Amino acid sequence: MTPGSNLPLNTVRVTVDVAAPVRLDVSGLLLAADGKVRSDADFIFYNQPTGPGVSHRSGGGSTPDSITVDTDAVPPGIERIVVTASPDAAGQTFQGIEPTATIRDAVGGAVIATFTPPQLGAETALVVVEVYLRGGVWKVRAVGQGYADGLAGIATDFGVSVDEEPTPAAAAPAAPPAPPAPPAAPPSQYPPSPWLGGSTPTPAAPAPAQAWGAPTPAPAPAAPPAAAPGAGKINLDKGRVNLQKNQTVSLVKGGRPLLSQVKMGLGWEPAFRGRDIDLDASVIAYGPQRNHIDSCYFGKLSILNGAVKHSGDNLTGEGSGDDEVIVVDLGRLPAEATGLVFTVNSFSGQKFSEVAKAYCRLIDAASGEELVRFDLTGAEPQTGVMMAKLIKQFSGEWEMTAIGDFVKSRTVRGMVKPASQAL
Repeated sequence: MTPGSNLPLNTVRVTVDVAAPVRLDVSGLLLAADGKVRSDADFIFYNQPTGPGVSHRSGGGSTPDSITVDTDAVPPGIERIVVTASPDAAGQTFQGIEPTATIRDAVGGAVIATFTPPQLGAETALVVVEVYLRGGVWKVRAVGQGYADGLAGIATDFGVSVDEEPTPAAAAPAAPPAPPAPPAAPPSQYPPSPWLGGSTPTPAAPAPAQAWGAPTPAPAPAAPPAAAPGAGKINLDKGRVNLQKNQTVSLVKGGRPLLSQVKMGLGWEPAFRGRDIDLDASVIAYGPQRNHIDSCYFGKLSILNGAVKHSGDNLTGEGSGDDEVIVVDLGRLPAEATGLVFTVNSFSGQKFSEVAKAYCRLIDAASGEELVRFDLTGAEPQTGVMMAKLIKQFSGEWEMTAIGDFVKSRTVRGMVKPASQAL
């Protein structure tokens, strides 16, 4: 398998072995629709080897550790089981020790697929593969997303409370113990993968809980409630968000990711009461390796099995309101569609210096509420512009980023390469 690829499972029970030249700690996390565990009981590792429908087997150093998923026993509401790995030696990275995941039929042992994440370096932990439910069918997907702060960073991002044992360097010399400070809110979602332009995740502040491999501690006061998804970044809780160029908003409202049908409305007016402006709005869908999946435009009004639909061509740009609308059903998008770039082109060759009041806005299709707006404030004598992008995070939530970059292209076909570079 290659990163982002997926296969349907033709067996009810599947085992994922993760092997490397060094000993690895392998774990599994059961995730609900919001991309989080329901409780720490959904984190399956060597110190908690069994959970609902998922079990951990230690190889003891002589054989690989493995995670087995019994899809018939996975509780309702669990949509993904992610399999993670980290070198057992403290601080060791995956540089030069590429792990290989082998997906097998847990009953007969037959190999279904193998996956070796490419180009690893400073990562100390990986989400290797995930077993996920889509359209009533269980599938397996190759992921290969790295973390620089170990399994604790992965677990915390997926909602698990983790207390790692401090290293000697981190201990305060000869200082009396201080009352524990409230833990920092964990990040809202799994960080974007490198192809989305993200950086290496930074360590999250640990929350009080059982340390991996350590004895069960004495009962402690309950930790404060975990922050809702989107904490620490702009989300939709305070109403409509007006974006500036390169700003990002997390499509989370009331602690829940927005996974319903939305409309991307795009509008423009002729500048200085000039001639009619025939612009074409489009959306280009990409996979996790910036691979082009499909494009939706006036010549192809529906893609991805109807999850993305175009309203049709507007030939003048005159009148108030959106000139063209693209409807996206976030909940129905196929798993491989993880990036959408919205573009506008001038097929007739008119430049954007002849356009006024160009904008895009994201609307809740059910309520008609405007959620996010981006007004294009600058103009260049080019025939294409990348307006905005929607990026799916590993937690399942989406983020919208204003782009506003101009391109020399009169058609959506010419936008495919520059839009992939903008992801």
